[in-house]
Parts: sequence; C-alpha cells; structure tokens
Amino acid sequence: MSFLRFCKGETGTAAVEFGLTAPGYFALFAGIMCCGLLLWTQLALQHGTERAARCASVNSTVCGSVAAIQSYAAQQALGLNPPSSTFSVTTASCGSRVTASYTFAFLTSYFGLPTLTLGAESCFPK
Repeated sequence: MSFLRFCKGETGTAAVEFGLTAPGYFALFAGIMCCGLLLWTQLALQHGTERAARCASVNSTVCGSVAAIQSYAAQQALGLNPPSSTFSVTTASCGSRVTASYTFAFLTSYFGLPTLTLGAESCFPK
C-alpha cells in the first residue's frame, strides 16, 4: 500500500473521531452526575432537618430527647443514611432548631481533589 493511498483511505476515521471526542463526553457525563448527586445530598439534608425540627416541636413522644431528634433526622434524610452526629439540635428564639453539616465527596475526590461541606438548617416554632 503506497503512502498516498494510505492518506486517502477513510477506514478507521470513526474510531479516531471517537477517541478525540470521548474524553469530553465522559467528562460532561461525570460532571452532570456529580451535580445531580450534590443537589440530591443537599435536598436530603434539608428534608431531614425540616422534618426533625417539626418533630421536636410537635411530637414529644417520638422526639423527646436530643439523641431521638438526631436519629429521626438521619432517618428522614431521603436515603442518604448520614450518621446521627451529622445533625445538631438547639433551642432558639424561633423554636426548635436543627442544623446539619455533611462532607460531600465528589467523584473526582479519588484523584485527591478537595471535598465540599454542605450545611442545612431548619427552625420550627413551638
């Protein structure tokens, strides 16, 4: 096969194009997944704090102690399953305040990139 004929050949162009564009597509896909997981984690933390603050103010049989409120908040975190120590409970002027602090690890944290600390807070009047 001569060099000129080799240069005019179009076999394998799809593989070369895929090789050039695939890293961009996979990076975009991973970024979309990371953003979705981040938003879901934030939503789960916020939901857990809101439900626990309401339970602390309204239902003293289920949420009678700080440990019970923290456990209830962890259960209400929409499948996130954080440890109950993620949540803290205080009594403020607005009522029962529940806050959460959770460390979110991106998919890229396996390469040594930093993590992000998410926070959520809710207060429900008594």
